[in-house]
Amino acid sequence: MILAPPNPTFSPLYQQIKGLLIQSLQNGEWKPGELIPSETELAGRYGVSQGTVRKAIDELAAENLVVRKQGRGTFVATHNEDRAQYRFLRLVSDAGQALVPKSTYLSVDRVRANTDVATLLDIKPSDPVFVVKRTLGFEGVPRIFDEIWLPAAQYKGLTLERLQACDSTLYGFLESAFGVRMLRAVENIKAVSAQSEQADRLHVPEGTPLLMVERQSMTYADQLVELRRGWYVTDQFSYRNELY
Repeated sequence: MILAPPNPTFSPLYQQIKGLLIQSLQNGEWKPGELIPSETELAGRYGVSQGTVRKAIDELAAENLVVRKQGRGTFVATHNEDRAQYRFLRLVSDAGQALVPKSTYLSVDRVRANTDVATLLDIKPSDPVFVVKRTLGFEGVPRIFDEIWLPAAQYKGLTLERLQACDSTLYGFLESAFGVRMLRAVENIKAVSAQSEQADRLHVPEGTPLLMVERQSMTYADQLVELRRGWYVTDQFSYRNELY
């Protein structure tokens, strides 16, 4: 077994095993949705106890990197599973209804990143990005308008036609088509007034109060792979977070 090189900060053995497992996930050894080796196999591979491997996998499961399935084993988590398809969507009906949003993709343009977008995506100004515009609606009524910036180098071949033809969520499509898995996100939320384009897309008057959510999404090693700004109509909905 080759563990991580020594460093000034002590790292428990299970954390080192966790790091090696993440490295295998990052390198594509096990793809989203695939079964990973058993705890016994991994213990033999790394020369550690099964309990050490179990503790490492427990943390990966808590971070939604893998999913344990009773009697079947541990699988790489995927956005194409029903339980995870809308993990990042926080809009809920005030009436308590469980509604499934419908995406309508409006445009996909390849442009040069301005300074603001480049900074938030950690790329160089003028690097190419795709700008995706879409609405998310409930029962035929648009409630979210998204502008999504994606680094072009990571999403070669993205087109409006491909998005319109996909039958999964956006994150599920990006995972399947480009191998990019969104693992975590940082969001900033503020109240704004609807400007012309947002009002038009959401079928509300200009000046309508909206919730604007800016999200930076990351994959392995906290690499930024998406910048999203979404404008939410919240007259019948709330933005709900669970805090631990």
